[in-house]
Amino acid sequence: MKIFKLLFWIIWRIWFYVLMGAIIVLLFPLLIISILKEEWYPLFFRLAQLWSRGILFGMGFLTKIKRDQSFKKGESYMLVANHTSMTDIMLMLVVAKNPFVFVGKKELSKIPLFGFFYKRTCILVDRDSPKSRLAVYERAQKRLNQGLSICIFPEGLVPEDESIVLADFKDGAFRLAIEHQIPIVPMTFYDNKKRHSYTFFSGSPGVMRAKVHEFIPTAGFTVDDKKAIRDKAWDVIYKELTKGNN
Repeated sequence: MKIFKLLFWIIWRIWFYVLMGAIIVLLFPLLIISILKEEWYPLFFRLAQLWSRGILFGMGFLTKIKRDQSFKKGESYMLVANHTSMTDIMLMLVVAKNPFVFVGKKELSKIPLFGFFYKRTCILVDRDSPKSRLAVYERAQKRLNQGLSICIFPEGLVPEDESIVLADFKDGAFRLAIEHQIPIVPMTFYDNKKRHSYTFFSGSPGVMRAKVHEFIPTAGFTVDDKKAIRDKAWDVIYKELTKGNN
């Protein structure tokens, strides 16, 4: 029985990357067109949503989304969520309605096909480089000025210690949100670690739940308030993750 389980995990994990590449190939002509100009990014975003839905469906993940507040068309937001899986990217694209740009680690740009578009549409960060972090901040400001939203997983990494429910949040997302006076949207992804963690021999098809919490306003606040706002967002997600019925 254990051998069959290991075989399932091997085939299923490989299938994940096959799906990623196959859907990109299918959408390739439209994807190429959508990245030719920055103002065409909303088209790329809609294609990325199709890509995400295809992967989640193909992996056997059924998404269930609860919303305490809804997005308004044409508004910009700072999207933040807990981070435990590569499927966080796909789920975020399904949950969010307004076009947004990811701030993500540069290592993902090495994935064939996916990396080609990832490095051309996302804001890449080298966590070991202060210069890179400054460049990220400047690029994020530019995208917000263009009317887009930004998504940052504020833990900055996937915690290696299994006992950590939610790592401490970095300041960047909250400082940007305050400076641009845009709402912060905290989200809880309950099942991604269980369904498809970074541990190879793990995971299974099933329900993948997400909750969009009430937005945290930043209007009227200054950067001096970023710690309080950051801690409020952390508390909302942490309390949801540690509820007994999860």
